[in-house]
Amino acid sequence: MVTKSDLVRINRYLYEIPKSFRADMRVPARVYADEELVEMAIEDKALDQLINTTTLPGIVGHSLAMPDVHQGYGFSIGGVAATKLPSGVISPGGVGYDINCGVRLLGSNMMREELQPYLDELMTALYREVPSGVGEGGNIKLSAHDMDAILERGAAWAVQKGYGSQEDLERTEAQGSMPGADPSKVSARARERARTQTGTLGSGNHFLEIDEIVEIYDEKVASAFGLYPGRIAVQIHSGSRALGHQVCTDYVRSLQQALPKYGIRLPDRELVCAPFDSPEGQAYFKAMVCAANYAWANRQVMAHLTRQVFDRVLAGKVRRRELYMIYDVAHNIAKVEEHVVDGKLMKLCVHRKGATRSFGPGSLELPAVYREVGQPVLIPGSMGTASYVLVGTQKAMEETFGSTCHGAGRVMSRHAAKRDVRGSELRQELEARGILVRAGSMSGLAEEAPSAYKDVDRVIEVVHGAGLSLKVARLLPIGVMKG
Repeated sequence: MVTKSDLVRINRYLYEIPKSFRADMRVPARVYADEELVEMAIEDKALDQLINTTTLPGIVGHSLAMPDVHQGYGFSIGGVAATKLPSGVISPGGVGYDINCGVRLLGSNMMREELQPYLDELMTALYREVPSGVGEGGNIKLSAHDMDAILERGAAWAVQKGYGSQEDLERTEAQGSMPGADPSKVSARARERARTQTGTLGSGNHFLEIDEIVEIYDEKVASAFGLYPGRIAVQIHSGSRALGHQVCTDYVRSLQQALPKYGIRLPDRELVCAPFDSPEGQAYFKAMVCAANYAWANRQVMAHLTRQVFDRVLAGKVRRRELYMIYDVAHNIAKVEEHVVDGKLMKLCVHRKGATRSFGPGSLELPAVYREVGQPVLIPGSMGTASYVLVGTQKAMEETFGSTCHGAGRVMSRHAAKRDVRGSELRQELEARGILVRAGSMSGLAEEAPSAYKDVDRVIEVVHGAGLSLKVARLLPIGVMKG
């Protein structure tokens, strides 16, 4: 077990566990954190998981942990690991069960004072029109043909069906559709579970939130993103729902059976993996891409439903009620990218599990409208706390394979949160602070209490101070919808 004395402090916000710490480490492990966050990660055993990921065949550079890091399945959540292609491994644990859980941010020209008189009606309508909750289905029921199309084309399928615009796709990571999908690699069970879940929020830490932009840190970048103080924005945080969970379940089992074939020995069976170019590795990657595409389509449909609600409820009341797309980012995904490692340009499989892409200015991966300033980085807080918009940096490209944190990071299990927090009291507390809440379950609300998470302001100060992403705007919630 790692202790604080095992860490070498590189600078104010960066610690390293040297490769010499354990004989099976292939690369050092690095943690971006301040002193208190490091101690929390050690106590949580997230750093022991981080060290385990350094043993993966083909791993390059460093195994990385962001300041929101906490224990997960195999990989710690808030972890980044890149393996060299073609034969470096791909691991389902490096992506997680909620494949392409991510955040979409919509901006507006509405000021808070314009919206406030209609907020209660608006939140009630959103809760009615955007399905949420465990296993909850929506009004879209996919045929077998549509299922193949959504798995292959992602958000582009949704736009073709009338759920949004081409501009939405241009402002979505990977244009909302990763290449390499093969629907035949997705099981019948996964397909059936997802058949009615397109355009649904789900439960757990997923949310739909109406925010006020309360502070701008960089006026030039904020203007490029369409962010201005006092204006209303909407965040949608969800993923691939049951389909992604089933894909992960299926391939954890499949890859465990394949381990002996490739002679891979692991310190933790939850790190199960296969060479990227192997039949098993390729099958998982192609299925994961399908789930990622499904998640982008899911958020695209929810954005469309949200726009419809705003238009209907605010018609004749608020003149400029349109919601425009700012960006959509994934934070549970494995992607094929090129990065410079030890002075050489390498093609890598970059696992980001509870970590957000943070590409800097000039990247051709970015929409032309953002290329000069860098990628919008969307970091939601825990319910009732601030969220942030940051911008990607060249330093992230050099140090972290273009990655940064993804949120606050849990410090309390869902079971512990339910034991310590009463959902009804939390709701009263939030509404006393002017935050309207719509939730299907008081126990589910308790699980996501702000006290169950780290201080998001502190996490943001680390990634900003380390230069992995830079602060652009701060948002505060005025309405929160949970499953």
